[in-house]
Amino acid sequence: MKPVQQNTDQAADQPLKRYRIGEIGKLLDLSTRTIRYYEEIGLLNTVKRIEGGRRIYTEDDLRRLRFIKKLKLLGLSLGEMAELENHYNRHRTNKKVLPKVAELLRRHSAEIESRLSELGTLKHEINDYLSHIESKIDKS
Repeated sequence: MKPVQQNTDQAADQPLKRYRIGEIGKLLDLSTRTIRYYEEIGLLNTVKRIEGGRRIYTEDDLRRLRFIKKLKLLGLSLGEMAELENHYNRHRTNKKVLPKVAELLRRHSAEIESRLSELGTLKHEINDYLSHIESKIDKS
């Protein structure tokens, strides 16, 4: 997919890719509304705008959205992601944020383990009741 424009990063002397919202949405399989929403709630606060207010996304924004998608897939809520964003904005280093990510993931893992146990119990109860019903059907 073609970027909107390419500027030269004078430090690295490499072109910087710029994407329109529709392009980045297609790349990441996200709706433009979702991307705008992430921006509205502060999860994506580095988006630049050009004349006319049109949003332009960079490779950093692309990486950020991939990270948000990964955290969502792992079960983190938007509120937890906002908490991580605030934590990062305070400390400006991954060294401080990564332990917080690990803490949230450990908590989610424990919650999943608990739910799996509850579901195992429920499955056992369903199978017991099913056997009871089937025995009544067989007697009829």
